[in-house]
Amino acid sequence: MLSVQEAEAKILQMVQSLAEEGAQAHETVSLSAAQGRILAEDIVSGQDFPYWDHSAMDGYAVRAEDLQGCTTAQPISLQVVMEIPAGRAPTQALQTGQAARIFTGSMMPEGTNAVIMQEQAERIGDRVTFSTCPEAQAWVRQKGDYYRAGQPLLKRGTCLQGVDLAILASAQCAVVSVYRPVRVSVFSTGNELVPPGQPLQPGQITDSNQLTLTALVQQTGAIAQPLGIVPDDRSSLKRAIASAIAEADVVISSGGVSVGDYDYVEEVLTELGGTLHIQSVAVKPGKPLTVATFDHPKRDRPVLYFGLPGNPVSAPVGFWRFVQPALRKLSGLSQGWEAVFVRAKTLQDLRADGKRETYLWGQLFLNAEGIHEFELAGGIHSSGNLINLAQTNGLAVLQCDRPSVEVGDWVLVMQVGAVRLR
Repeated sequence: MLSVQEAEAKILQMVQSLAEEGAQAHETVSLSAAQGRILAEDIVSGQDFPYWDHSAMDGYAVRAEDLQGCTTAQPISLQVVMEIPAGRAPTQALQTGQAARIFTGSMMPEGTNAVIMQEQAERIGDRVTFSTCPEAQAWVRQKGDYYRAGQPLLKRGTCLQGVDLAILASAQCAVVSVYRPVRVSVFSTGNELVPPGQPLQPGQITDSNQLTLTALVQQTGAIAQPLGIVPDDRSSLKRAIASAIAEADVVISSGGVSVGDYDYVEEVLTELGGTLHIQSVAVKPGKPLTVATFDHPKRDRPVLYFGLPGNPVSAPVGFWRFVQPALRKLSGLSQGWEAVFVRAKTLQDLRADGKRETYLWGQLFLNAEGIHEFELAGGIHSSGNLINLAQTNGLAVLQCDRPSVEVGDWVLVMQVGAVRLR
């Protein structure tokens, strides 16, 4: 049985990023479709930003040297020779003794090097009077202040967010090259399972895992391909797995990976030519974890297979701890695919048996002092109790050499959702 850290390292070592596939893993999309996509190429713009010198204020563009010695006692008056609305180019260069009415974002006219705010000016007709002398470049955003053409703008492997799209738009990039989405097939196994909404017969349960895992896959930016429920039948399972590995980059199943009489997953994986790398991990919940690889007929990169336990808490915990980092690395992200851990003060006593690394689910908060706090979910902590997993955003980690943590002590928490403010 592998430790959690050994299993994590082994899985990430198996993952070959889409970045290693070259141009065949690239596709071009418009900026409007690029949210959450991962850049496949470095972005370099041929334009400076700002594109030209422009005003940072509503006021008057002037030559600072024209106002040398200007004070309240000795104000200086200049002639206003033009007005420059935003979006229009100046019609002339300014000469000594002249000023231009200008607005925020307007292009600076040639010959000027400062802006005086309109609140510091007094205008009568075509004359404007000032009582202070500005420094050169006051309230002027100079061409290239923020970015010089030809310099790296955004790096390959960046996950594009809203602000990144604004930067690309400003750099005149209407389309970008991104990695294709990772394709993930998801199915559940078990004769006892029925789809949501179907009336339950005695002994049956609703298949919640497929919905959970499909949603978690989609949250990583991958395309989830739900394949339904596969019965505990060797032939049916073999057909389902063979079909899935032919179409997907990653296959995730839940159930059928323990040691029961109807747990056929590992046998079928071997029959289909898969290589088993992991069969169990010293983790609670989620000990029976199967990880295998298959050679893909069209690509050098193998297909990854994750067989997660069928218990409705073990499945998402196994996904968060082992599958999610693998999907992030596979997607082409250059960094940040690993699980995120923070130190938090626990608001309850935490207990484990010390035999396996244990993950206790609950709520992760950030209090007014900037300290993370962990609140254990109420009710029975069982891998079968899906109900108290609601709104989980953190998993407290109890390691074998520290199986108990007292209230108020620090505990390591794996963040699996947005931290809430207390």
